[in-house]
This record gives sequence, C-alpha cells and structure tokens, in this order.
Amino acid sequence: MRLVRKGLVLVVAIALAYPAWLAFRIWEQSHHDENRAADAIVVLGAAQYDGKPSPVFKARLDHGAYLFREGFSDTVIVTGGKQEGDRFTEAEAGAGYLVGEGLPRGSILQEGRGRTTLESLRRVRRLARLNGVRSLLLVSDPLHSERIKRIAHDLGFREAYTSPASYVDLHRSRSTKARELLHEVGSLLAYELFEAG
Repeated sequence: MRLVRKGLVLVVAIALAYPAWLAFRIWEQSHHDENRAADAIVVLGAAQYDGKPSPVFKARLDHGAYLFREGFSDTVIVTGGKQEGDRFTEAEAGAGYLVGEGLPRGSILQEGRGRTTLESLRRVRRLARLNGVRSLLLVSDPLHSERIKRIAHDLGFREAYTSPASYVDLHRSRSTKARELLHEVGSLLAYELFEAG
C-alpha cells in the first residue's frame, strides 16, 4: 500500500512539474527577440473590427512594419480568417493597415482562412512553398512566441525565429499576463497531446 501511495505521489509530482516547466519555457521565450533576416515576416492575426485592427493586432502589425522597414525581410505575410458575421478577414484588415502605413501592397501576402494558430501556420506553409519562403520571422504576443516557434519547427521550418510585439502601450495588468500564461500552457499542452507529430 505504501508503494502505491509513493507511486501516486510521483505521478502527481510529474503531472504538475511538466506544466510548470512549460510555463518557464513560455516565459523565457517571451523575453527573447530573435530578429534576424528571413525570407518572410509572419504577423499572426488577432481581432479586427470591421476592417480596423484591435489594439493587440495593431501592436503586432506595427512591429511587423518596423521589421520590414529595418530590412529584415522584403515580404510580410499577414494571417487570420474571420468570425461569423465579419465583413473582413484578419488578414485583409492587417494588409490594409500595413498599406496605410506605407508598405508596398506587392510585399504583402495574405493567409485569410486560418481560424487558429495551427491552421494559420499550416496555410503559411503552403504560401511559403509557392513563394520560395524557407525562413520565417514570427510576430505575435510575447507569451505566444514559444508555441508559434514550436509549431513552425514541427511544420518543417528549420529557420523560424520570433520577434514579439511590444505591449508596453497597452498597460496590461499582472493578472492579465498571468491568465495569458495559463492559456498558453494549456494551449501548448493541447497541441503536444493532440496535434504535434
């Protein structure tokens, strides 16, 4: 009986330790900016309101535009489909915003059908094959960086780096960041259990 209890304690300890380790990895990656030259800058979609990017999406797009202007790539891929009732996809809203910021329309590719991070990156892989893109510089939330990098590597992008958008201007609270961290741990666990491989 004591051996069974010890085994149960060990199983529970491992079950708790792995999510804690994932949380550490997610937190660490969120503080790394790996910006470097790549074939394409990929800006992950977020909410848009009738063609206007939400503050979170705008922060991502602004960072993607900055990377483009700094010469890290001459191609930007914007991603994201649309919700029920929307007139525009996230990708359309993102492309329109970037053109308004002075980026050449011909430098912007759109992936406008993905409804999740995984779907969007799978469709980015198709676009990449059609356009000779082998390396990616991924732009999203800081805490999203670990998951998108992992998915990109699993999809065959050996050169996939992250350059997270700055959310200083959004004044996010600690509780918001904690919720986002828990969400990312759960999302990465779900990906590893049901989607990876």
